[in-house]
Order: sequence, then C-alpha cells, then structure tokens
Amino acid sequence: MVEGDCQIQMGRFVSFLQELSCFVTRCYEVVVNVVHQLAVLYTSNKNAPKIIETSGVHFQAMYEHLGELLTVLITLDEIIDNHATLKDHWTMYKRLLKSVHHNPSKFGIQEDKLKPFEKLLLKLECQLLEGMIFQACIEQQFDSLNGGVSVSKNSTFAEEFAHTLRTAFANVEAKLGEPSEIDQRDKYVGICGLFVLHFQIFRTVDKKFYKSLLDVCKKVPAITLTANIIWFADNFLIQKIPAAAKLVDKKSIHSVKTQRENFLQQRAQSLTKDMQSYYVFVSSWMTKMESILSKEQRMTKFSEDLSNRCNVFIQGFLYAYSLSTIVKTTMNLYMSMQKPMTKTSVKALCRLVELLKAIEHMFYRRSMVVADSVTHITQHLQYQALHSISVAKKRVISDKKYSEQRLDVLSALVLAENTLNGPSTKQRRLIVSLALSVGTQMKTFKDEELIPLQLVLKKLDLISELTERVRAQCDCCFLYWHRAVFPIYLDDVYENAVDSARLHYMFSALRDCVPAMMHARHLESYEVLLECYDKEIMEVLNEHLLDKLCKEIEKDLRLSVHTHLKLDDRNPFRVGMKDLAHFFFLNPIRFFNRFIDIKAYVTHYLDKTFYNLTTVALHDWATYSEMRNLATQRYGLSMTEAHLPSQTLEQGLDVLEIMRNIHVFVSRYLYNLNNQIFIERTSNNKHLNTINIRHIANSIRTHGTGIMNTTVNFTYQFLRKKFYIFSQFMYDEHIKSRLIKDIRFFREVKDQNDHKYPFERADKFNRGIRKLGITPDGQSYLDQFRQLISQIGNAMGYVRMIRSGGLHCCSSAIRFVPDLEDIVNFEELVKEEGLSEETRKAARQLDSVLSDLTRNFAEGTEYFKMLVDVFAPEFRSPKNMHLRNFYIIVPPLTVNFVEHSISCKEKLNKKNKSGAAFTDDGFAMGVAYILKLLDQYQEFDSLHWFQSVREKYVKEIRAVAKQQNVQSTNQDEKLLQTMNLTHKRLEVCLQEFELLYFSLSSARIFFRADKTAAEESQEKKEKEEESGKTSSGDLSNSTPAEPVVK
Repeated sequence: MVEGDCQIQMGRFVSFLQELSCFVTRCYEVVVNVVHQLAVLYTSNKNAPKIIETSGVHFQAMYEHLGELLTVLITLDEIIDNHATLKDHWTMYKRLLKSVHHNPSKFGIQEDKLKPFEKLLLKLECQLLEGMIFQACIEQQFDSLNGGVSVSKNSTFAEEFAHTLRTAFANVEAKLGEPSEIDQRDKYVGICGLFVLHFQIFRTVDKKFYKSLLDVCKKVPAITLTANIIWFADNFLIQKIPAAAKLVDKKSIHSVKTQRENFLQQRAQSLTKDMQSYYVFVSSWMTKMESILSKEQRMTKFSEDLSNRCNVFIQGFLYAYSLSTIVKTTMNLYMSMQKPMTKTSVKALCRLVELLKAIEHMFYRRSMVVADSVTHITQHLQYQALHSISVAKKRVISDKKYSEQRLDVLSALVLAENTLNGPSTKQRRLIVSLALSVGTQMKTFKDEELIPLQLVLKKLDLISELTERVRAQCDCCFLYWHRAVFPIYLDDVYENAVDSARLHYMFSALRDCVPAMMHARHLESYEVLLECYDKEIMEVLNEHLLDKLCKEIEKDLRLSVHTHLKLDDRNPFRVGMKDLAHFFFLNPIRFFNRFIDIKAYVTHYLDKTFYNLTTVALHDWATYSEMRNLATQRYGLSMTEAHLPSQTLEQGLDVLEIMRNIHVFVSRYLYNLNNQIFIERTSNNKHLNTINIRHIANSIRTHGTGIMNTTVNFTYQFLRKKFYIFSQFMYDEHIKSRLIKDIRFFREVKDQNDHKYPFERADKFNRGIRKLGITPDGQSYLDQFRQLISQIGNAMGYVRMIRSGGLHCCSSAIRFVPDLEDIVNFEELVKEEGLSEETRKAARQLDSVLSDLTRNFAEGTEYFKMLVDVFAPEFRSPKNMHLRNFYIIVPPLTVNFVEHSISCKEKLNKKNKSGAAFTDDGFAMGVAYILKLLDQYQEFDSLHWFQSVREKYVKEIRAVAKQQNVQSTNQDEKLLQTMNLTHKRLEVCLQEFELLYFSLSSARIFFRADKTAAEESQEKKEKEEESGKTSSGDLSNSTPAEPVVK
C-alpha cells in the first residue's frame, strides 16, 4: 500500500464508524427498555399495580430476541478485535490529525472545527475500538434513579430470568451437534450473553448452570459468528465473569482447550469419511426432492403430499446447516489456531462447499414449484395449529369458573387464532408466540397436545422463511478469507477431470463474496475491490487450470501426431491416462460479468499457437493441420483454419534488407542464371530461402521505383571495394609472374597446339598455387579469388533481377491502361470541359504518372551498361596494366570452379549437407563482367580454352572405353569397376565444363560480347552525329534515367 493510502481510507471509513456508533447506542437503549418492561411485568413489589397475572407465564421469545441482540454486540466486538489492520490505520490517522492540529491552514481546515472532530474520534474509539461494546451494554444503569423501575432488587424478575435461561439452555443443549440442529448454536451465544447480563444485574452466579454452559464447549469447541469470525464460549465466560471462573477448577477449564485441539485432529481424520457420507445423503435428498416435486399433487392425499414436501424441504435445510457448520468451523478453527491444513482436508472441505451450493442450486432450480408449495404448506400448518388452539379454547370456555387469569388465557388464544388466520409474516408469528406464552398457562393444553403444537409452529417458522434461511446457510462469503484453498482445489479438479462439472458450484461459492464487498466504504469505489478480487481469482484459474490444460492438450496432440518418433512411453496401462475432454463438455461458468468458456479458451490458445508456429516454420503447416483435425476428433474443439500459404510467403527478403547488407547477401546466396533466382547457400532451418523476380517486384511496389537506383548505387559502392581486392590479387608478385610466364608459354606453343591453351598448364597452375599456402578451412588463394569473382557476379545478377523486378512491377501497374500506343492527354480533355484548377492539376499529375510508366515499361534502365561504363576506363587505363593478365587466369579458375562445383553437387546426396549446392552462376557472371571491363573477350577467345578441355576429356573417355573393351574379355571385376568409375568421373567433369561454357556464353550476351571497346565507341559517335542532325525535339521523352553513380 502506498504511504498515505491508509490514512485516506480511514478518513473515508469514519462516517461508517459514526453510523455504527449510532446503531450501538440504539441497541443499548433497546436492551434497557426490554429489561425495564420485563422487570415491570415480573415485579416483586406487592404494592405495584399488576398489568397481567404472570405467575405461570414465560415470555421465552422475548429472551431469545434479547439474546440475538446481545449476540450482535458480541459479534461486533469480535470483528474489531480480530481486525489488526483497522487498529493500525486508526493509530496512523490519529497521528495525521496531530500534525494537522499544528498547522491547520496548510490542510485548509478551520481550527474551530478540529476540536469537535477530535472529540468525536475519541468517543468512537472508546465506544467501538476498545472491545467494550458488549461490556458497556451490560454495565448500563438498569435501575431508574428517580424512583422508577427497580431491576437489581427485583427477586421475582431475577428468578424468572434464571428460569427462562435454564429452560432455553435445556432446549438448546439437547439439539446441539445433532442432525436436527437448526439455529441452536446462535441461541447458545445469546444464552451466554444473557447469563453475563443476569450476573451483571443481579450479581449472583448459579455455579451448576455456569459449569453446564462451559461443558457445552467440549461438544461445540467454537462457533462461527460471521464469515471468518470465530468465538470461544469458554474464553468469553471466563473473561466476563471472572468471579465465577474462580469457582470452577482449572483442570476442567484446561480440558476445554485440550478438547478443542483434539476436536480439530478428529475432524481432520473424519473429514473424508464425512464428505463421502454427506455426498450420499445430499445426492439421495436431491433425487427425492426431484421425484416429489415432479409428481402431480393428488387431491385425495393432498395433506400427505404437503407433509412430504414440508419434510423434504426441511431436510434439505438441515443438510445445508450441517454442511455450513462443518466447513466454517473447521476452516476458521484452523485459521484461528494457526495450524496447517492437509491437502486431503482442503479437498474434502471444498467438496462439502460444492454440496452446499448443490443444495442451494436445487432449491433455486425448482424455485417455482417450491414457492408454490410453500404457500400451501404454511396454510396446512396454520390449519393444524388453529385446530389445536380451538380444542384448548373450547376447554377454557367450557370451564364456567370465571377469573381474570382465565379471561387473559382466553383473550390470548383468540388473539393467536385471529393472527394465524392470515399470511405467515414474521410479526404475526411473533404475536402468536407471545400470545401462546400467556395462553398455555393453567394447563389449557395437555402435554400430548402442546408438544405437536410447538413442533408445528417451529415448522411454520422454518417454512415461512425457507428461501432466506437456505440462502443464509448456503452463503459462502467466508471463502474470501480462505482464498488460499482455491489453487489446491483447482489442482484437484485438474487431476480428476471426470467430475469437472463441480467447478460451477465452486465459482458460485466464490461469487457469494461479492455482495459483502459491495458495502466496502474504505475505498473510493467498491469497484476497485471487486476488480482486485476478480483479477486474483482469474490469475489463479489461469495458472492452476486453464494454462495447464492448454499445455497438456497441446503436448498430447504433439505426441499423438509424432508417434512415429517414439518419443516416450504412451501406454495407458503403464503411465495412466487422463481424459481431459470432460472439461470441454462443461457449460460456460459465470463469474462477475463474464462467462468463462474453457472450451473456447483452449481452442483460442491452440489456434494462436498453431498459427504463430506455422508462420515461423511454414514447412510445418501439414503437422499443425493434422493436430487441428486431431483436436476436433479427440476433444471436439472447433478449430479455425490458419489460411496461411502452405509453401512460401510471396514477400521473401525485402530489397531494402538486401541493399543494406549486400556484402552478406552475395556471400550467402547462390545465383541461378536461367531461372533468375537466388538460393540460400546454407540454413539452420529445414528449408532454404529463395528470392525471385516476384519478390523483388513486390518490394519495389511497397517502396516505390526510386529504390531501384539507390540499390544500384549501393551495388556500385560494393563493387568498388571488391575490385580493390581483385586488383591487389592480380598485382601480387607470385601471381603476376606466373601469369606472365603462362602468356609467354602460350605464345610460344600456340602454333604447335592448334591455338589451344593446354589443359595441363591450367591444372598445374591450380595445383601449384596451393603451395603458396592455404587458409585454416583448407582454401587456396585461387579458391578465394574464385569466391571473389562469384560475389561480383552475384552482385551483377542482383542488379539484373532488380531491373527485371522493376519491369515486372511496371507491367503490373500499366495493365490497367487500355492501349499503350494511344494514351489520351487528360489535361487537354479537362481544359476542353472547362473544369476547376484542382481537377486540371490532378489531370496533369495523372498524365505525368502515365508517361513515366509508359517510358519505364518501354525502355527499362540499362544498368549493366552503366556499371560497365563507370569502371571500364579505370580498368583499361595504362596504370592498371597488371589487370591485362586476367584472361590467362580464367582457365585455372574454371578448373578450380568445376572441382568445387562437383564436390558441392556430390554433397547433395550425403546425410550431412553442409556446403551442398546445385548452382553457382555468379562465377560465370563475374568472369563475363570482368572480361568486358578489360575488353578481353577476344584475348580469352584466342585461347580456345573450352575446345581444348573438350578435346582432352573426349580423348580420355575414348581411351578408358577402349581399355574397358580389352578388360571385359579378361573379366577382372575390380579393374572393370575402377574403369567404370573413371569413365563416370570424366563424363561428369566434361558435363560441368560444358555447363560452365553455356553459362559464360549466356552471361556474355548481357555485356554485348560481340563488340570490342573500339567498335562500341565508333557506334556511339555515329549515334551522336545522327541525333545532332535531327532537330533537338522534345528531350524529356528520350532522357535516360537519372544518373546512378555519383
């Protein structure tokens, strides 16, 4: 709690304490008044005027009600005594008041108002918070000072008081702890209160009666006054009448305390047994109730039917009372004595709470029939009572002796009769009870008549207030103080899913706490308290039931779908089986202003989980679909289809992402020239990502066509860095010297070799370079150089894809233009119609968009040409003469590439697929691009390298075939196998070289390999001259796209 909150809450609470103070004061007045009235009726003063003859009259009802009032005061004392927080906050509030006193202006309070307020607080504290509410009541001045009513000296009243107490106690004691107990415990509290009042007024103690009162504590060790407030009679009697306590030996007082602990132990042991027997009792009662209420009433046996109904209603109430008493007493005793409860006890008590709510629910479910029956039963009981009274009345009338007392009796009987003829309200029943207190003297009734009459009136009391009494007994608001049992209860429900329907009863019990909370006065609004309670209960429910259920269902579905993996033992005979499907047949549970639908909750959880996991790993869509179907079949859940694409997401990697990390992209992805597609080199998932034109087009559509130029700019920056490394490699002395040597060698032997570069020389270079050293992962310098060229080629492949994606995007956008050849000018049309300036602006904008689209679609930007033009001058300049040797390194590079390619493809068939690949056309693109930059296509072609390779392999293949023919006659199996393998390897090598040749030829087309640099510049001059001759025209249509390279 935030500092200062407790004072604010106490401030709000003062008004309630003031109301309570008024109520207590009123109670004091009523007690004095009732005592005075009784003292006047039973006066020992012979001279005092007699109101009625009271020698045989005992107003039992008066004392019962006085006892009830004293019970209320005792309860208030106990509540405040048990409320430590209230006392702490009160102390803080008083401290705050002192600081206000020193500086009232700071708090905006007038000083003259503070004094009366402090006095009020002092009065409230003395009256309410010191545990003296009951004590102050019995210590009042009962004797009138000015010669009015004398109470303490009135021996007749003292005798009558004591006699009535003994009679009431005898009635109560007989029923305490019996199955037919109705409200005897509450009456016992009242009797103790009256006993203390009697002692306080008359200062006499009946030692025997006192001992009898204490002995009851052995049978009933504790009584719940309200909610979690428990009351010990022995403590009360010893504290309030210390004089009498001295008369009783300490051993018997101690034995009461020991009995209390024993009671708790016995109760803990017998709880499960009690629960089982009550389960049977309540179930059979419900069946009986259902059968009796379902029958139609027979007119011939109407009274018999009514008696049956009356008895079954009362029986239900008695069960409710017993259950309520067991649960409240046990839970509150454990709490009061601060002893831990076992899980078994908690489960048994929760079952009893369920039974209690089941009884209430039974009455509620049949409330229409019950309400109908109650009116008939009360009439029937009234008739029985009237019949008994009329018999007694006749007896009184027939006796001719006249006396005032007899007249009183007759009047009382007539009054009772008249009152019984009418609705059975509380006031009428009270009047009947008082009238019969007068009417039963002088032996008007025989003993065998009086006992049935009293029973009928008791039944009438019960039946008339049946609904209220059942509701009061079944009220489980005490659970608010025992919320700690709820998690254990939920764990039990989860473990025993078969009878999960009992959750309804427990939530009904938890709802009973709400009405009491609505009276909270210490908060700004009781809604705050309700919200906290609601949140707490829902959190516990989620943690201990719903989330566990979701996880278990998901686990079960997963294991069922993956049975082929044999993950763990699923044999129900060994590991047991829990059928959680029962939870899904439950009706939604009502709690506060919502319904908790377990089925919907679990369905939503599974839908959400399956959807999220499918989006993460799209290849698992089939598994999750299977799990969805299984959830429907096994648990009856109505799952929602995810509607996710089952193979690929159209968006793919975003152009922006690739652009920002182009260095990572070109090293991690492999290019395929023919399909214009990039494939991820390796991945931690089960699948490899791919990027194709559609993905690029989608990205361009998202970000706009402007991104294309930016991407090419980024690629240019990337190529600059890579070409720097390229130049360094070519400049290396070891490499340069070898290349110069190779060029010299070729010039010398080309005439002998038919102008073909020998394969052996390239192979020797490839192997020889390994001597210069290798990296930790076994790569030579030539391997790294090949990778560098592949990355340059991948970057060019990406530029090509950007251009294709842009055209794809343009074509998607322009498909709504009916005829590209004939596009109308909207601005002119708007002018003709004479429309507003805004419309003209809009038309001009539309025209501009259409012309842009048309131009982009028709031309597309020649990005390759730009990237050649920007680097070519530098590459071909005299200062970079070392780059002119590049064409001679291509043969060893191709040999290296083919070796690498074959090893990658072979890994595809192996279990460990790291490093496997089936395409890497980035190398061909890179070689074609660099040859173009150096204008060395003719030099490279002069090597006739691929013809040389082909001839070499064809020659070797023929030689092997020839040997195979020779060996097949010798039939040497092993040698034949070796030759087959050699033959196969040679064919694979030849095939790879051919594939590389085709890829390189395709790549050269992009860079116009048919023309040398000189021819291209000549063509450019001619074009410029032509354009100079033609009129300058409208330049806007023919301007190339904005320059990319800055």
